[in-house]
Amino acid sequence: MTKWTKTEPVIGRPGPGPGLSAYQRAMRDRLLAAPVVPAPEPWRRIAHAPVGGLLGIGFASHPRTGHDLVMAVSHDGHGLFDAVTGERIARDRDPDPDDRGRDADPAASCPGLGPVAGRRVRVAGLFGGGLHTTSDGGWKLETVAPAWPNERVLLSRDGGLPHDGPHGEGWWHVFHSHYSELRAAGFSPSGQTFAVATSSDLSLWTRCAGLGGAADA
Repeated sequence: MTKWTKTEPVIGRPGPGPGLSAYQRAMRDRLLAAPVVPAPEPWRRIAHAPVGGLLGIGFASHPRTGHDLVMAVSHDGHGLFDAVTGERIARDRDPDPDDRGRDADPAASCPGLGPVAGRRVRVAGLFGGGLHTTSDGGWKLETVAPAWPNERVLLSRDGGLPHDGPHGEGWWHVFHSHYSELRAAGFSPSGQTFAVATSSDLSLWTRCAGLGGAADA
């Protein structure tokens, strides 16, 4: 009996990539040294909610109050959060798995619930999609991974590289996903909210004046 084995020629195999440049090492070291700090004024962190098996998030607007709303899609169902108060205002533990009549890829959108029932909410997360990374006032969010696979979320204001100036002045390390996989990070279309979602939780920041307490940074 002939035994087949799969072999690959040595010729043509890629060699190790080039090492980091001095500039890249210095940037990585700066990012690694920056601790997590609260977002600067006018931002307030108003929610840190556990959401087991979180797959993605999307933004909507409350038709009556105008508040930003955040839809969280998970293996355990859908939840809708008020992004000014941080409260969860609606939940569907058993959404229709078939979702017939949808007009978009189910990996990119989901049916709304509560005050946005009858609408579709675009979702970004495990299956793709994206959120706004900039908002008015020059604010910018960036995701970096100087110690991959643990990702960090940086907030900056001057529109330049967030690691170009002193940490805590022009840029802030506001979230470190060292315990779960990062799913999405971005601003709402209104620019009044930014959210960070991991596979286990949802964090919300707002600059909208209103109710809502500051969650621990």
